[in-house]
Amino acid sequence: MAQVLPSSGSIIVADWHRCKDSKEYFNKILHKKRRKNFGLLESPVMPPHVAVDTVHYKIFLSGKSGVGKTALAARLAGSNIPNMHYETTGIETTVVHWPVKLRENGRVFFFRLQLWDCGENALRRFDHLLPACKEQVDAVLFLFSFTDRTSFDDLSNQIAKWTGAPVGRVVKLVVGTKFDLFMHCDVAERDVTNFQETWSVPVLRVGGEVSDGLGDVAPLLNCLAEHLWHQDCVTAGSTRHHSQQETATVL
Repeated sequence: MAQVLPSSGSIIVADWHRCKDSKEYFNKILHKKRRKNFGLLESPVMPPHVAVDTVHYKIFLSGKSGVGKTALAARLAGSNIPNMHYETTGIETTVVHWPVKLRENGRVFFFRLQLWDCGENALRRFDHLLPACKEQVDAVLFLFSFTDRTSFDDLSNQIAKWTGAPVGRVVKLVVGTKFDLFMHCDVAERDVTNFQETWSVPVLRVGGEVSDGLGDVAPLLNCLAEHLWHQDCVTAGSTRHHSQQETATVL
């Protein structure tokens, strides 16, 4: 059954980072106009009169070796993107903090996204790594490179591994990397459109060029936050419905 997806901007305020009232929140994830690096136990600190709740999510980056998983994690966190490609030898985690404003009631939340990146060869060699990545995961970003056709063709196999009862509710998004390398593009736009229609999974695009601006990562982070919040609302609704059914049965 195809998942029901929220339309872009229907749950959170899109492009909120451009609005005046967002500045005091986004300033907490910036230092000298560049992104602030947070450790695993660190978080943005707001003044006492501004109450902001933080919601925590675990995100797994899936994709063939060389598609840009480590580079995407660095880009989303505002860290330096490695110049040379290297195979991730085990599990690497990156923490991203992103403020979001809900459209319905104007509440602001900090989304704490812990990105899990694991090398393809390491996943093959060590059986315990994939179960560790899947444990209590909230979303999976399936990556392919616009310059590598085989990585795009492999998407259906990747998604199939994350479909079924044991996995539970998981947000699924596809990210196409190296979108700006037109001269080397190996994946046609019509193929991407057909894929979206077949799998009912949104496809987002990121380039290879580095930008310091929030606008570079805002579309992807906002889309991810919107789908995670929608999933939480759906899960809460079904849990409430289930408990009401149990109560009715007891009565």
